[in-house]
Amino acid sequence: MRTTSKMAGIALGAAALVPFMGAGIAQAADGGTMATLRPVALNGVQANGTAMVTVHGNRVDVTMAAAGLLPDNPHAAHIHFGAEARHECPRAGDDANGDNHLNTSEGGPAYGDIVVSLTKTGDTSPKSGLAIDRFDTAPGGKINYERGSINVSDAVAQAIVDGKSVVVVHGVDYNKNGKYDGSTKSDLDPKLPTEATDPALCGVLAAAPAGGMDTGAGGTSGSQDNQLMLLGGGLLLAAVGTGTVAARKVRNRA
Repeated sequence: MRTTSKMAGIALGAAALVPFMGAGIAQAADGGTMATLRPVALNGVQANGTAMVTVHGNRVDVTMAAAGLLPDNPHAAHIHFGAEARHECPRAGDDANGDNHLNTSEGGPAYGDIVVSLTKTGDTSPKSGLAIDRFDTAPGGKINYERGSINVSDAVAQAIVDGKSVVVVHGVDYNKNGKYDGSTKSDLDPKLPTEATDPALCGVLAAAPAGGMDTGAGGTSGSQDNQLMLLGGGLLLAAVGTGTVAARKVRNRA
């Protein structure tokens, strides 16, 4: 599918490009963050996942795993940030049009604009936010994503390290018929059904604990969730040494 330039409500804002003011920005950002991906409120998704982002100056390495998504359909995924956003996942009260679902634009005040498109190949900028042909198609409902050396701005790198960025995976199946369809059109591209772009999973990237992921964190419980979180903790532990997150070697270089 051709990449669309219409990014209503999630296009990269100027605030994400303007360097932060303060003493810390003079030096390159460096650190490890992780997020537990949980179902977005109201959207009826029964899936879970983890995401890990390691920052090395103006480059980031990303690892993401999820299960329980609509199988064999593209799932756009992004890192979001906005200086004016709440730096969190959307809640039911963000349903502005009262249709008992949350579309991407309604989630914008919570998580902000797209700053990184987690495509498998090619461009990773906000311009590829709807490059559906280059996102993971979740074979069997699972995503196993790994990509390194993604270029970001100083402001985005700092936002990730500071715990102000959010990972969002899109694509839901409201009517449970195994495909993206329905009469309601996407708020991002009227050629697509809203199911194709509504947010499914969300998690705030927070500083990674030295001991790895806390598998007792809140959210949906169950063996699937525990397995995914243990996977995240194991991957992160492999990147931690003497209390400092080191660079992870990633096979798929941008």
